[in-house]
Amino acid sequence: MSRIDESREFIPVRIAVLTVSDTRQASDDRSGDTLVQRIEGAGHILSARTIVRDERAEIAAQLRAWCADDAIDAIISTGGTGLTGRDVTVEAHREVYEKEIVAFGTVFTHVSMAKIGTSAVQSRATAGVAMGTYLFALPGSPGACKDAWDEILALQLDYRHRPCNFVEIMPRLDEHQRRK
Repeated sequence: MSRIDESREFIPVRIAVLTVSDTRQASDDRSGDTLVQRIEGAGHILSARTIVRDERAEIAAQLRAWCADDAIDAIISTGGTGLTGRDVTVEAHREVYEKEIVAFGTVFTHVSMAKIGTSAVQSRATAGVAMGTYLFALPGSPGACKDAWDEILALQLDYRHRPCNFVEIMPRLDEHQRRK
């Protein structure tokens, strides 16, 4: 069963928050605010934050730039994971991924089912790894961001979480690039 091992030291993760929206601005980005509050409240470091339009190339470019930044360990995007024509965040993420964390979407759907029932099928939340960086794409609602953080990311981004977590394998994410 999962648990927090208090004998292990907490390791802060450097996280960037990307809001994907054609209409939101910093003053009304409630989903981004929700993530920032939870990231900092958990003791992690907010490395960067920005808003980009629902344009696949712009989203992918921002993800790649942040993946190349050694000051960022993980990226959480919010918005653009639905089914409408402008929802292209998932496609942009998958364009950048080296490996997809397939179970993330499954676990997010499970968490969502308990909160919103069958409406959970409309989300395409996803996660992956690129250039040694974790990438998570969440829906654009503050509730979905809260649920994803509280039920999944707060635990997996905590080095003390047992039996395993994303932080302890972070140094090995790009080991294939270091081999001779």
